[in-house]
Amino acid sequence: MFSLTVRSDMAVGYLLLILLSFSSAAEEFYTSIGHMTQLVYTEKELLASLDDYIQAEQNKLDSVKRSKTTFRINTFASGGDPETFLSHPVNAFKLLKRMNREWRALEMLVRSNVSDGFVSNLTSRSEDLPNEGDQTGGAEALLRLQDTYQLDSDTMAKGKLPGERAHHVGCLTVDDCFDLGMAAYQEEDFYYVEMWMAQALQQMQQGETLSSVDPITILDYHSYALYRQGDLEAALVSTKQLLAIDPENQRGKSNLAYFEYELAKPDRVEIIPVIPNKYLTAYNATVYKQLCRGESVALTPRRRSRLFCRYHDNHGHPNLLIAPFKEEDLCDAPRVVRYYDVASHKDAEVIKKLAKPKVSPLCFSVRKTVAAFRISQNCWLENNGYKVVKKLINRVGYITGLEMSTAEWMQVANYGVGGLYEPHIDFQGVKNPYEYLGTGNRIATWLLYLSHVEAGGATVFPRAGAFAKPVKGSAIFWYNLHPDGEGDHQTQHAACPVLVGSKWVANTWLHERGQEFKRRCDLQSSAEQGLTSDSQYRHDG
Repeated sequence: MFSLTVRSDMAVGYLLLILLSFSSAAEEFYTSIGHMTQLVYTEKELLASLDDYIQAEQNKLDSVKRSKTTFRINTFASGGDPETFLSHPVNAFKLLKRMNREWRALEMLVRSNVSDGFVSNLTSRSEDLPNEGDQTGGAEALLRLQDTYQLDSDTMAKGKLPGERAHHVGCLTVDDCFDLGMAAYQEEDFYYVEMWMAQALQQMQQGETLSSVDPITILDYHSYALYRQGDLEAALVSTKQLLAIDPENQRGKSNLAYFEYELAKPDRVEIIPVIPNKYLTAYNATVYKQLCRGESVALTPRRRSRLFCRYHDNHGHPNLLIAPFKEEDLCDAPRVVRYYDVASHKDAEVIKKLAKPKVSPLCFSVRKTVAAFRISQNCWLENNGYKVVKKLINRVGYITGLEMSTAEWMQVANYGVGGLYEPHIDFQGVKNPYEYLGTGNRIATWLLYLSHVEAGGATVFPRAGAFAKPVKGSAIFWYNLHPDGEGDHQTQHAACPVLVGSKWVANTWLHERGQEFKRRCDLQSSAEQGLTSDSQYRHDG
């Protein structure tokens, strides 16, 4: 009777999750690299339609063929592996921009007198194309990567990022740099406005001429960004460069007079730079970014002495006795461990295939998360709905020694361009946590990596100073609750922005119900003491 009640409550809970997930109306391509791969195929089909149009209307060949050549170069650069191509954030941003702006501009060009086939094909796919929000999201992702990993604009413009693989990488044009500067401008982040406007000007000076934006506009924003940062001397220099090109520019003349007047004051008051508040969060952003970059956040020798590697068979569990798993301590307080090779390459690929909404009938719901704190797309797979999922869920029980019948369905997530999940905790600090499931709080988290990530994308614990780089087939595990049932806030963790690569993970959250005799309540022990003494961690060999 107990198990039937639990299963009924969990079914109602998941139905609520499904209904909530379908309430998301818009498609957000930039939130998932896997989802963006469809854009490559869509673009190829649009090119085929464009070929038909060129044949039908020869009078516009010159203009249309220029567009066609540009599209082909960028599309065919993806090769036969769109996900690999789009794992580089510059390629992803340029694809979003191209699909949103340049194809739409082409549509406007040919609408006056165009073949029915091309227009109907392009119009019918209008809802499947990225919108301005996607392009803005891609631009903000590049700025986020630049800020987190301390990248200079010239390196990013050339597409030379840490960890990139040997595949085609597009370079940012003057227009692209200007758009990034404008994305920063919308956020009032004038530090990056100045940086990207300066990059656009530098590339113009180096001979890049094919640009839809003129140097006067770039210099106007550049001088304004310098002014907002309090650097009036540099703003004056930039304004003089503008007036050298257009001596009658009224805004430039007005700004020149103002800057000269302010600089001539003997008692001039320094302008306080405008600092954007988008980085003001409830966690230590400095430590978070240091951990994301892999910079050492020093552990004391005593804490380091507690970290070991061993073979783990969960105190002689029959399913692990012959083939124990490699276990590595990542952190002592809270205790975070990694298990290697818990999922094979084939297992990971099958899970990813199931999770792609247009492929898997078992992917009951898809949630596209576009809040600033999380950039990803998620899918829940029923634990008993497919053989490989059931096998991996059972394996979690063998390794941890915990009851899996009350665990949530496997949540598969694919992170998009610069995808991240800012620091958060997995448990709920309320009287009746996860009431809709009826299984108590999330006692533990199992995080399985389904892909390698060339750069970035680490899982970090800012309060504990620990981090884990994605290793395909490995999983990390930790308890969210102290042995007395209280939440452990030291388990606050985050997914760092993906710099290069396509990050896939599978989360399994284990709940309190059913663990009464698996992990007994201990009112005296701290979290780390309780973890060390749990039976599943007693065996070190």
